[in-house]
Amino acid sequence: MQSLSVSMLTICGISELPDQKERAVTHVLSILDPDHPDPEAFGAYDPHHRTILRFHDIINPIEGMILPQAEHVEAVLRFGDEVAAGRAQRTEGHLLVHCHMGISRSTAAMLTLMAQSTPDESEDRLFERLVEIRPQAWPNSRMIAFADDYLSRNGRLVDALRRHYGRQIGRKPEFAKWMQDLGRGREVEMAA
Repeated sequence: MQSLSVSMLTICGISELPDQKERAVTHVLSILDPDHPDPEAFGAYDPHHRTILRFHDIINPIEGMILPQAEHVEAVLRFGDEVAAGRAQRTEGHLLVHCHMGISRSTAAMLTLMAQSTPDESEDRLFERLVEIRPQAWPNSRMIAFADDYLSRNGRLVDALRRHYGRQIGRKPEFAKWMQDLGRGREVEMAA
């Protein structure tokens, strides 16, 4: 993310947040379930810029749950703009994006931020970089579809996501069962 002046990118789950406090985090994007308390781990972090978004990790409507919406992805992109706007004030930065497990919402948000900051990078290369950061990445397909639209990728991010899902299932076949069990079978069916 050179254009964001962020030299380190981290994705993690809530349980991993205490392990990140010594890593000079400058920017945090927290994606939490609406009723989840704010993680206490941030009290031990050095001062940082933080944005909190609250919605569930689902791809189909479920009564009583908040489905990722276009405005959530807009908020991710605004966060990216804020990070980019502050680049003149620092030479380096460390961006941490987390959700509950560090697998779906956070990886979709990080991919969105990477695509925003490197608009000429190929979609497949973005997913390769994402896996380098978080090998278990399974980005929320609904969020990626919104990002594709907002970033004018003309379906290329969604097509690359299909290939990514296929690679992830090939690498760890248990992903297919996990996602099916979580009500995310449509993503398994998307895999190319």
